[in-house]
Amino acid sequence: MSSHYPDARPRLRATTILGVKRGNEVALAGDGQVTLGDVVLKHGARKIRTLYDGQVLAGFAGAVADALTLFGKFETQLKAWDGNLRRAAVELTKEWRTDRYLRRLEAQLIVADPESLLVLSGEGDVIEPDDGIVAIGSGAPYATAAAKALIAHTELDARAIVEASMAIAANLCIYTNEHFSVETVRVESEEVALDGDAEADERELPLGEAVMVASVANVDSAEDDDEDDDDEDEAAKENDAQNEVDDDPEDGSARW
Repeated sequence: MSSHYPDARPRLRATTILGVKRGNEVALAGDGQVTLGDVVLKHGARKIRTLYDGQVLAGFAGAVADALTLFGKFETQLKAWDGNLRRAAVELTKEWRTDRYLRRLEAQLIVADPESLLVLSGEGDVIEPDDGIVAIGSGAPYATAAAKALIAHTELDARAIVEASMAIAANLCIYTNEHFSVETVRVESEEVALDGDAEADERELPLGEAVMVASVANVDSAEDDDEDDDDEDEAAKENDAQNEVDDDPEDGSARW
């Protein structure tokens, strides 16, 4: 008498993660659903993490234990490379691909900072999307399609786009729910001081704006020079008048 046993036990699965980069902001969103086979075990899981003092975002899809293992490995690489996201991502995927234990992990990661948005896999892939949109997990096609449409036809920022796209994916994918967690990182714009340092201005601004700043700085400098010349002329006139008084014989006293 024979009995049938499944080849593997059902595993915890977590989906969907969407990343969008627009302008100086990157947003990462994940739903809260965790399933074990066909059973929903959790509705409010957090699949997005902030790393490196909030400067880096990471989200996972796949087997939960595997993803958490990869989180730890990625954070170690990030610290080793002083927050260099691209280098840490490449080193993680190299280790993930070649290590016999890590190669068995069934998960994917999306990692992001204000400059880069990357998807990592155990196949050795480090992929940066051309349009600043990437998604992983069961609802990835739906979330990606919605985000592409919103980027093309609206002026919404990155956070608003991922929230709207995840809502659409939740309506279509049975493995995605509407309990979202969203994290964002952005590059803060800095005001450039007009201190007459044209080289510093050119490093901070586009060419046209740099030329404008340099011109304004030169005009200010010329005005300052004119004011200095006027002051010198007035001082010279006062000195001449004083000398005439000193030389006046009716004054009765000599001045030194």
